[in-house]
Amino acid sequence: MKKRAILILILLVLFLYPLKLRADIDNRLPSPISFKVEPLHWSFVNTLLPKFSTFTIIDWETGKSFQVQRRAGRNHTDVQPLTSKDTKIMKSLYNGKWSWKRRAILVQTKDYLIAASMHGMPHGAGALQNNFPGHFCIHFNGSTTHRSKRMDFSHKLMILKAAGLVEDYLSKMNIPTFTEAFIESINQQDPYLLNLTLTKGWENDIMLSKWMKTIESIKIKSDFIIETNMEEDALLFKNLSIPVTIYSTINGKDEGYMSLQLIRSSPFEKWSVSYEELKFIPN
Repeated sequence: MKKRAILILILLVLFLYPLKLRADIDNRLPSPISFKVEPLHWSFVNTLLPKFSTFTIIDWETGKSFQVQRRAGRNHTDVQPLTSKDTKIMKSLYNGKWSWKRRAILVQTKDYLIAASMHGMPHGAGALQNNFPGHFCIHFNGSTTHRSKRMDFSHKLMILKAAGLVEDYLSKMNIPTFTEAFIESINQQDPYLLNLTLTKGWENDIMLSKWMKTIESIKIKSDFIIETNMEEDALLFKNLSIPVTIYSTINGKDEGYMSLQLIRSSPFEKWSVSYEELKFIPN
């Protein structure tokens, strides 16, 4: 009789423990990044995030998250951090300084996780008590700036980065577009994009790394056009001299040329910029 009671007790434990374990698993909250990340188009996002709606921003690089509220925006969202705590988290992404630099982010609302891009500079008006002097902008696939009818190229790169599509996008670029993407990688000081556009080992070049960190902005002269032709589809290298304007923490404004060499091992692979041949030649 005693043996039978022990056997029944063992069977009960074996039966009930899996149920408890299963209940613990089912009661866990899902991770916000367990959803499918999608570069949803602005026309849909605009209705998904109406004025005064609140949602979560997740920084792609660090995983830090904070809450914002949409205040306005016609071709993109104009938002404010919800609280002072949210402002503090946002500012920490930019090392405690306000910045126009773009960052790849994920916007979480309901059961959507949307690839997006933001900058970190307060501007315009603000209405919330959050220690944030104005609002900042979030761009989505299909968003445009106030002044242009086209997507901002740097925001586009960050949206693709957040969606996990930027490497494939770079692999299909022609020489002019790839060169622009490389310059934007420097402009945004984005190590992830620099790893995709420069040849391997660039980060071990101490002088190059130090120089890049001093750059506040770098832009290709607006009237410059990189000419290309069908024969270049078969090229394995291309030397370029690109007129740029640089603002740095050391020299202030500098104008000159970026001398660079694009290389690839076959016509079917993406271009890379040889970091060893990269030079800035001031005027």
